[in-house]
Amino acid sequence: MELGLKGKNALVTASTKGIGKACAEALASEGCNVMICSRTVADLIQVAHDLSQSYGTNIQWFQCDLKNLNDIEELVKETYQAFGSIDIVVNNCGGPPSNNIFNISENDWNNAYKEILLSVIRITKLVIDKMKENNFGRIINITSVTVKQPIQRLVLSNSLRNAVIGYAKTLSTEVAPFNITVNNVAPGYTLTKRVYDLAVEQARVTGKSHEEILKSYTQDIPMGRLGKPEEIGNLVAFLASEKASYITGQTIFIDGGYIKSI
Repeated sequence: MELGLKGKNALVTASTKGIGKACAEALASEGCNVMICSRTVADLIQVAHDLSQSYGTNIQWFQCDLKNLNDIEELVKETYQAFGSIDIVVNNCGGPPSNNIFNISENDWNNAYKEILLSVIRITKLVIDKMKENNFGRIINITSVTVKQPIQRLVLSNSLRNAVIGYAKTLSTEVAPFNITVNNVAPGYTLTKRVYDLAVEQARVTGKSHEEILKSYTQDIPMGRLGKPEEIGNLVAFLASEKASYITGQTIFIDGGYIKSI
């Protein structure tokens, strides 16, 4: 299927590992120019080199802490300078700390709010006017199955990713007349470092091995396995494309059937 993405310009946040990297790679493979960002320069240099070598598109990088407004403003500014326009934004971030709900500090809440919700609001505000002028835009937020089915010890994610869903739904109705779509992708358990680290942390609490914990994650997944980051990347590329032009305001679960509700 020709997705019509060749020559489009994309900004993908937290994009040197896991799902974010897979999203950047999927877009680059379809011919997009991509700005990647993270907090670690060495990772950025390596991923930018690998993607440009593999796909021949313009891959730029910028060091950015998504909790920092100045970093976000400079990230967007650098992306416009590099590409001239931003057609696609993929809002991704690392998962916040897991813990018992009563052990989450106010500082944890503030940091998670800035990274999960406020970064989406800030980036959107910086790009939306030019998307309106261009009469085209794709905003895709990476959330989690926790927006539908909360997971114990992930209260920060359970709470704030639902706030992203509410923001995105409201935004989608306001910008739809400008051919701008706003959607959310909600991955289930996916084989990333984040899920591995959660298994290690849960193993410490329960006394089980992390291998047992990882295996237990698949017991409630009808497909019997964890997801692959590239599977999420492929969905993001489709939602970014012309083929998905009538899909907006939606939260699409990609979880191997983990969510059981209708």
